[in-house]
Amino acid sequence: MRIVAVIGFGNIATRHRKNLKKLFPQCKLIAMSASGRIPTEQINDCDEIVSSIEEIIKFQPKLTIVASAASHHALHALPLIEAGIPVLIEKPLSMELSDSIILEDAALRYGTPVCVGYCLRYLSSALVIKGVLDSKEIGRVYNAHIEIGQYLPDWRPNKDYRESVSAQAHLGGGALLELSHELDYAQWLLGPLKLQHAILRTSEELALDVEDSADLVMVSKQSTLVNIHLDFLQRKAYRKCRFVGNAGVLEWDLIENNLRLIHPDGERILYSDSQWDKNQMYLNMIIDFVKNIEGKPHSCIDIKQARRTVSLIEAIKIFDSEKIEPYK
Repeated sequence: MRIVAVIGFGNIATRHRKNLKKLFPQCKLIAMSASGRIPTEQINDCDEIVSSIEEIIKFQPKLTIVASAASHHALHALPLIEAGIPVLIEKPLSMELSDSIILEDAALRYGTPVCVGYCLRYLSSALVIKGVLDSKEIGRVYNAHIEIGQYLPDWRPNKDYRESVSAQAHLGGGALLELSHELDYAQWLLGPLKLQHAILRTSEELALDVEDSADLVMVSKQSTLVNIHLDFLQRKAYRKCRFVGNAGVLEWDLIENNLRLIHPDGERILYSDSQWDKNQMYLNMIIDFVKNIEGKPHSCIDIKQARRTVSLIEAIKIFDSEKIEPYK
């Protein structure tokens, strides 16, 4: 990779710049803020800072990572796609379904490689559970219980959480969009999901203008009943799944990076590596995207899959807005 670019100056953009320099030490890395401002502060792991997408296009980077707020993804990615520059868009694909459709249409029209950064699919234990479920080792899956919770003020302790993207509706904040990893990998593991019920709530504690918790009931084409809980409220981070089949149960702890199989005759650990470097997910994601660009076999999250997740989120929000509030 001779020239690469990253849009955004937040935490995830900082990680991507560092990783690109690690993977391609000799590359020229172009950086741009989401707003196009030229920063006065030091920006690490970049060789040149520009103020517009047009300037990035002039450099003809071999790939560009869009790591701005979800509300800006279409604005930043569309001109790059039209210019034929491969784009890795941080999750979610967009804040609005209409923008996702525009991006998907453009990717198809111009034939530009585009993928979306649902990095949890590259977690080492994720690859194991995918193989176990595909092999039907626990038989027919009747139920799936998926839960993620982490206290929003602890995400970035040195910053007022109310000023973060996660806390602001107009930037694509809220539990549904910010924690959409769970919606992505649930459909990766179980297939497309159809919404049955949803409850979105905003607590007095965090006082956000977005939902800080979501409880969802969905069903797969194979009639698996899926319960998903997302929240910004749990003081100790929690990220686990449980898949109940007619021949056994799988318990997956994404934080501890382990997978346990429970059978009628006992239990066994299928995978466990709590010391695995989580940054490897991001490195593997970039490596996989380069394979995509080069026309090699890959497992990138394509724009169609990512649009499906945005479509599900929109359906959840519509359902919640139309329901009759209890106790009122």
